[in-house]
Amino acid sequence: MAAAAELKLLEKSLGLSKGNKYSAQGERQIPVLQTNNGPSLTGLTTIAAHLVKQANKEYLLGSTAEEKAVVQQWLEYRVTRVDGHSSKDDVRTLLKDLNSYLEDKVYLTGYNFTLADILLYYGLHRFIQRQKILTADNLSKLSQQRWTFETTQDNVKRSDIDTVVSSCRR
Repeated sequence: MAAAAELKLLEKSLGLSKGNKYSAQGERQIPVLQTNNGPSLTGLTTIAAHLVKQANKEYLLGSTAEEKAVVQQWLEYRVTRVDGHSSKDDVRTLLKDLNSYLEDKVYLTGYNFTLADILLYYGLHRFIQRQKILTADNLSKLSQQRWTFETTQDNVKRSDIDTVVSSCRR
């Protein structure tokens, strides 16, 4: 899923009205949002955080200083580790690492659903759709992970990552 498409889905899930115009710059197609009130915003996580604040859902950015730092850490992880990886081995390693990390957690930050969960879900979804990489791996924690969020489009509505993982095992 392209970054602009992810941002449009995020807008809808946050209940924001349509109207933001996205473009992409550079070889890596980094998303850009031209704002009405100032300079343009560049980068998936920067724009996503802006949208969360615009929707007055800042709790998605973390509620304590520590949780905010963990959310930021996972947003960076999304951009540096998830984006740009395309080999099956890289993705398999990434998913195994996430599976281990989630062993004792409900969400990426522990027990609170955040923007990091949404953006990492979007990033993983495109890998899993494109590559059938989970068939031989024991990724039980990742497949049990509950990332519960809704968007307004029925075809994108996901109640849990089990749907994605099970579709890869077909």
